[in-house]
Amino acid sequence: MSSQPLRNSVTLSDTILASAQNVQAVLAGASLTDSLATTPAPLRAASQAIAFHVMRRLGLVREIKQILVQRTPPNALFDAVLLVSLALLDAAVEFADEASPDHVARRDVPVYAVHTVVDQAVNAVAGQRKMQSYKGLLNATLRGFIRERSAILAQARQNPVAVFNHPKWWIAQVRRAYPAQWQELLSAANRPGPMTLRVNARRSSVEKMLVELDAAGIQALSPAPGAIVLSTPRPVQSVPGFEQGWWSVQDLAAQQAAQLLPIEPGMRVLDACAAPGGKMAHLLERADIELLALDSDALRLERVEQNLQRLGLGGANVSLRCADAMDLDAWWDGRHFDAVLADVPCTASGVVRRHPDIRWLRRETDIASTAALQAGIVDALWHTVKPGGHLLYATCSIFPQEGEQQASHFTERHADAVRKRAPGQLLPLAKDPLLSCDGFFYALFAKKT
Repeated sequence: MSSQPLRNSVTLSDTILASAQNVQAVLAGASLTDSLATTPAPLRAASQAIAFHVMRRLGLVREIKQILVQRTPPNALFDAVLLVSLALLDAAVEFADEASPDHVARRDVPVYAVHTVVDQAVNAVAGQRKMQSYKGLLNATLRGFIRERSAILAQARQNPVAVFNHPKWWIAQVRRAYPAQWQELLSAANRPGPMTLRVNARRSSVEKMLVELDAAGIQALSPAPGAIVLSTPRPVQSVPGFEQGWWSVQDLAAQQAAQLLPIEPGMRVLDACAAPGGKMAHLLERADIELLALDSDALRLERVEQNLQRLGLGGANVSLRCADAMDLDAWWDGRHFDAVLADVPCTASGVVRRHPDIRWLRRETDIASTAALQAGIVDALWHTVKPGGHLLYATCSIFPQEGEQQASHFTERHADAVRKRAPGQLLPLAKDPLLSCDGFFYALFAKKT
């Protein structure tokens, strides 16, 4: 159990306030990743852990707040403090009551003493001039929750959004697509994904990495060729070989892309939506190819370049270009590619384990708009594939509109496309959490000669 004061003299009240600022940013439509980047370094790690926890419990704590507070003051930051405090307090009470059937001791949940949460939450509000008048309301709300927690939770869980901690429309989409697995999928999305490494075969090996990890006291296993899963996530700088480029962080599902796309040395290959560059690096680790990488975000391409340098994969055979993949006139020189990777933009519904804010940022209309964008991208890219060449369609989504339906419509539009063997829809449903992968979809197409 955490205690006060925190490292670097940062108090829990400081962390609650910083976490609330990040939660407020998400509720206003900002990415949690972008918001956390602006959080002061001493507060960032703890704030991230708490903000992630709140995002995974947001449906429940919103409902609890509605029950306890009939009229929330018109202060967005105070509203976020309420949500953060209730999420922390619920975990604290649950942890303290070992006899409770709800008792858990998961490492991903920030747990503090019950009295500490109440005291520090009130301090966080009292220290802000615009919220000082609300400290009595906060104190009363939190203590009311402690007294009536069982009854309040029972009432809150009458709302499916509070039970599954996803928007109502998202729950409906998953239930419609996976009628036998929908509850399991929604529950899996509320558990953090494992930290999985892809070993850079040009600089290390699984065997060498396992020895290095064991020497560093880090428990790990290798569930697939070239992959290592750590028993407990940790900062990349604390894992042997990061600076030396021995490995990259990449989920098991994402690691399949470079293995599915048929490539051989000397081939001309396109990665059409390259950032952040993990799949691109994997292709370069596999074979000496001529690779062109596109992305519409110049800043993200800079990060791709930095990652390639760390991995020792940059060179004359690799070109990075900032361009819209659909605008062929802007970047294509007319020379066809042997292989094209189209890891297209999507709702990212398959990676909510790692980005729990996504479910609250997306809207149901986003599915149709991203599906239309995906179709436009792959239709354009198909022109660049040479006869006999391949295009691998990939999305980190579990919505069929972005997966199987997209693949089926593609073959209907292109008579010269032959669908080849590929995994199709991958789901994060492994019984062992360390072996689970993100939600992903793959379809491989060959162009008739």
